[in-house]
Amino acid sequence: MSAPKAILTDIEGTTSSISFVKDVLFPYARRALPRFVEMHGKEPAVRKWLDTVATDNGGMCSDHMVVEVLQGWIDEDRKHTALKALQGMVWADGYRSADFTAHIYPDAAEMLQAWHAAGLPLYVYSSGSVPAQRLFFGHSDAGDLTPLFSGWFDTEIGGKREAQSYRNIVDSIGLPAGEILFLSDVVEELDAAREAGLQTALLDRREDYPQPREGEATHGHPRHESFSGIVPAAS
Repeated sequence: MSAPKAILTDIEGTTSSISFVKDVLFPYARRALPRFVEMHGKEPAVRKWLDTVATDNGGMCSDHMVVEVLQGWIDEDRKHTALKALQGMVWADGYRSADFTAHIYPDAAEMLQAWHAAGLPLYVYSSGSVPAQRLFFGHSDAGDLTPLFSGWFDTEIGGKREAQSYRNIVDSIGLPAGEILFLSDVVEELDAAREAGLQTALLDRREDYPQPREGEATHGHPRHESFSGIVPAAS
């Protein structure tokens, strides 16, 4: 692998534990959604996404029904842009209230800081909305990490298992695809990024994947159990 000139990283299972999202963030959003919609449902930024859900489900006539759909999507871990946007707004309240801080693996925080200090531009691509990403890194266990990043991407640019999404990101970053390294724990996302010409690295953390993914399971992507050593020259 040639030395990349930019790094694009996933969050869940890559910089941060899957369990934090599933065991802390999702249940918090599920509990808080009814009250949040009751309090903020008439605000344009919220109304936009509630109406999107209603339209996508045959024109629902009540916010109560929309909330039930959203809660069902949370249970299913649906990657719907409207759900991700509304979850981000709910989580913002939780972060501001210091109900929790966002988990980040110490090796990820250390290497992100080292790469940034070495002048390597860093970008985030997650199924969570861009505001949710900023909140996540702004209230992490390692403090406010948002200054480390040069850009943020969510599913509004395209699905994470679609090669065109990565082509769109490449156009936005403004570097040749082969000079951008994408980090993820999801092999299918890495497949799509590789199809678009990006370099790839599979994060296979024991905390998230007790059974190592090796051999054919990696689909030929370089495998790492932490951020340490992915780009040694920047450490």
